[in-house]
Amino acid sequence: MNILIVEDDKSVARFLQQALTEAGYTTQVVEDGETALHLAVSIAFDLILLDVMLPRKDGFALCKELRAASVTTPILIITARDTLEDKIEGLDSGADDYIVKPCQIGELLARVRALLRRGTSSPPVLRVADLTLDPATRKVCRQGKTIHLSMTEFALLEYLMRNAGRVVTRLMILEHVWQYDFEGNDNVLDVYISYLRSKIDRGFARPLIHTVRGVGYRLEG
Repeated sequence: MNILIVEDDKSVARFLQQALTEAGYTTQVVEDGETALHLAVSIAFDLILLDVMLPRKDGFALCKELRAASVTTPILIITARDTLEDKIEGLDSGADDYIVKPCQIGELLARVRALLRRGTSSPPVLRVADLTLDPATRKVCRQGKTIHLSMTEFALLEYLMRNAGRVVTRLMILEHVWQYDFEGNDNVLDVYISYLRSKIDRGFARPLIHTVRGVGYRLEG
């Protein structure tokens, strides 16, 4: 499950990222409403965690524009604004749920699980050429052959497949897949790309993982 966190407070964003990552979700963080609008319209996220007080476009306006653009992704507003009027405005703007900061992480994760169940109970299977990845069952196959991946290998492959055909930089991959563990050492990415290639490409006529020298990687059939 891929969750977009829209939060301009870096410490809060890191806290949410860490909690969701430890719960088994993949995340992407943006700090302003305009960037969030562009991403949410162009990428199929499973859930959006949304602050209200954001630069460039506030959370309520963002909700309205996403719904006007026919984006049906579940939205959970998480904000310090706790008046009844704020809650009503948030839900009327198109949010599916509203939680006030500071909140207990257990309650937040329970609400996340509830919205994900209510949203797409079966997230779409990702396909690139003859490679498939099912986010719901975590099953990966190529030409009908099941490929067993570790949690990190799966997260890396899912990120590459969600961005199929596009070049993703090394920094983008590290921040999205590892977030807290790579500690500035990007050699870990080379190691895991090698692991993935040995499982995804070795023994097949056409490689899918391509190196873009000096930039990053592209997954393409």
